[in-house]
Formats: sequence, C-alpha cells, structure tokens
Amino acid sequence: MLVSTEKHILVALVVDRPGVMSRVSSLFRRRGFNIEKIAVGAAETPHLSRMTIQVLGTQARVEQVRKQLEKLVDVVKVADLYDDSVVARELALVRVKATSERRSEIIQITNVFRASIVDVSGDSLAIEITGDEEKIDSFLGLLRGYNIKEIARTGVIALTRGGASPLVVHRGPRTKKGKE
Repeated sequence: MLVSTEKHILVALVVDRPGVMSRVSSLFRRRGFNIEKIAVGAAETPHLSRMTIQVLGTQARVEQVRKQLEKLVDVVKVADLYDDSVVARELALVRVKATSERRSEIIQITNVFRASIVDVSGDSLAIEITGDEEKIDSFLGLLRGYNIKEIARTGVIALTRGGASPLVVHRGPRTKKGKE
C-alpha cells in the first residue's frame, strides 16, 4: 500500500514570548518531522505571533503533530491549511552577477516575473521577488545561468481564501494549568 506524503502548511497562533519557537521546533524534531520552511511574525491580536510551518507528511501524521502542538502551553490555536483553499506567498532576495553585457537580459527576466531590482552595484544586481513557491523556483532556475551570488528566502506565509479564518481568536491568550 502506497502512503501519500503531501505538503502541509500548519499555521499557529502563539503567545509572543521567548522560547516559544524553540518549543515548537522541538516538538517537530521529537516526532521526526523536518520543517521545510518556517516564518514567524506579529499577528493581528496583540501579544500573539503567527507561525507558518511547511512540512511534508501523511495526513494522519501531520494531524497527530497538529494536535500535539495545540497542547503546548504557549500555543493558542493551530490549523492545517492542507485541505483549504489558500493564498500562499514567499519572498526571496537574490544577488546575481550582472556584467554590463548581461545586465539588460537580467532586467528583462526580472520584469517578466514582476520582480523588483532593489540594489545595483558595479558587478551585481539584488532582486526582490514575491510569489508562490513555483514562481520563485522558476525565477531562480532562469537566473542560475547568470551566476547567482546569494539567495535569502523566507518561509511560506499563508491565509485561507475568503472571509473565514480557522485561527480567529475571540479572547486573550489562553492559559493552561494556571500558567501564563
């Protein structure tokens, strides 16, 4: 029997305090999951952060980890956006060697992908691109022939399409067993 391993995007609202990211990543490590991508930033609710974690796994294994995440004291709510219709984006900054002979070609590729040149030097260009994983991978694939010097890439961030969010919180951060 073939077990399907799929890409899952887990989104968690967590209390914004030191050590939370370490505890979350430790849970994944103990369960044998490799976090492919992770992004953390402020949430719409004060004192909460939004963690977006991309992992590969079967639906059953990812659901097991999701439930265990919800048990962590600093985790307010967790959703697996695997089955939902989502808007997912990443950001990449790419520094590419740009000789005067090849600079116009790189600028054309940048324009086709609706990317932006954010820094210019005598021998290189720094380019910012946002989009889904496939768009960024395609862009990087085309730039490989131009000698990429450096890549900085964020993790995926995602929202569900439409008006309803699985992470809406109508109260302050929860506490467990008298802990804050």
